[in-house]
Amino acid sequence: MTGHTGFKGSWLVRMLMEAGTEVYGYALKAPTEPSLYELTKTGNSIRERIADIRDYETLLGAMREFRPEIVLHLAAQPIVRESYRIPRETFEVNVMGTVNVLEAARHTDSVRSIVNVTTDKVYLNMEEQRGYAEDDPLDGYDPYSNSKSCSDLVTHSYRSSFFNEAGVAVSTARAGNVIGGGDFAKDRIIPDCVRAAMAGEDVVLRNPSSVRPFQHVLEPLAAYLTIAARQEDDPSVSGAYNVGPNASDTVTTSELVGIFAEYWGNGFSFSVKNDGGPHEAGLLMLDSTKIAKVLGFTPRWGIREAVKKTVEWSKVYADGGDICACMSEQIADYFRI
Repeated sequence: MTGHTGFKGSWLVRMLMEAGTEVYGYALKAPTEPSLYELTKTGNSIRERIADIRDYETLLGAMREFRPEIVLHLAAQPIVRESYRIPRETFEVNVMGTVNVLEAARHTDSVRSIVNVTTDKVYLNMEEQRGYAEDDPLDGYDPYSNSKSCSDLVTHSYRSSFFNEAGVAVSTARAGNVIGGGDFAKDRIIPDCVRAAMAGEDVVLRNPSSVRPFQHVLEPLAAYLTIAARQEDDPSVSGAYNVGPNASDTVTTSELVGIFAEYWGNGFSFSVKNDGGPHEAGLLMLDSTKIAKVLGFTPRWGIREAVKKTVEWSKVYADGGDICACMSEQIADYFRI
């Protein structure tokens, strides 16, 4: 898998290891300080190559050395506001990085199944009161969203041009905003809440009325694994899949933070202040009917449970507790349902 040193990647590695799967990782060093990858010593438990997906020759060498059967592509520049600051790098990583991963996989005969993780932001977002479906037009206002739309289209081209004939199943997974313990990224609302709560401060909301399909990190990770496994057995189910919460769990930013405040307690609160930052969509919803119908995958945790689990992990971390044990317990709890 690529991107194993990131927030989602670190959770996915732990899920796979606990399932008894042999994991190979390819990524740059952990993107935040602190990082879930470093805190959990993930690199001590798997074979990995710390390198850039823009370095095709190194990536190809790692792919041929590791000889994976399933490729999960998570590496990306994932922050909307950061993409305004570094647009060129964002396009290089998210578009040419995807080209390199697919090209390396094309020249590695062990590969049977590929899942490219894109985003719910790949759609031409008219901010309508409906969920976007997989056959809606792709686009993207900001460099991040646009680059992930391009990544999705690149994947479609490689599937049609090369992988279908080779018998390799390829899908894209378009997940909504994720929350969970161990996300230390900047300019994300729940990490901002955790930092503020630990410091005994209020959190400042830029866009309190923005609507996003928030979900716990385990939801899309379980979906990626479901897609990868099912399409390996039956390539006819490969394609594009939305991975989002139930419609009732799509909430505004202020509602999300209100739930966080309820579970965190200790007088945590928030204020509103527009910082004059770049454009960010005010409304985004997903229609995840397809993955339920084709693969039988539906969300297990609603938004309240997702926030509760995030606060639970964050308090273990704040108290210096065993975060790895907490992660294992939450993974077991998720799959116990």
